[in-house]
Amino acid sequence: MTWSIISIDETNAHYLDHICDDVFDYDVRSKWLTPYLAQPNHKLIVAVSNGLVVAQIRAIVHFQPDEPPHLYIDNLGVAPKYQRLGIAKALFSALLEWGKTRGCEGYWVATECDNDEGNSFYRAIGLKPETMYFYEG
Repeated sequence: MTWSIISIDETNAHYLDHICDDVFDYDVRSKWLTPYLAQPNHKLIVAVSNGLVVAQIRAIVHFQPDEPPHLYIDNLGVAPKYQRLGIAKALFSALLEWGKTRGCEGYWVATECDNDEGNSFYRAIGLKPETMYFYEG
């Protein structure tokens, strides 16, 4: 299976017209995509195979007044058929490189404790889990 990594912006958002199941948590809608892409410190990168988006990763540069910017990796999804091909690692690397161009000196990602695939991937690329509470409202 061949695939390529594409950084999505306003000029090539048409790639998101054809998305494999299980890549995003919900349907991509232009009323949310357009303002997302308009933000200079938001990033969406996808993997495309034969015109079909098979994976995605997205992040936000997180600014603080008392420390350098960090990259918050908000979401990563790879269609099951395309897992274990190096796509997630390639997306992750591309996103970290983009973060460096934005002055990020670190990054962070959170996932559910029962996300076996996600936790396995993050451990495989050398990340160590930290215990934390997550509150949602």
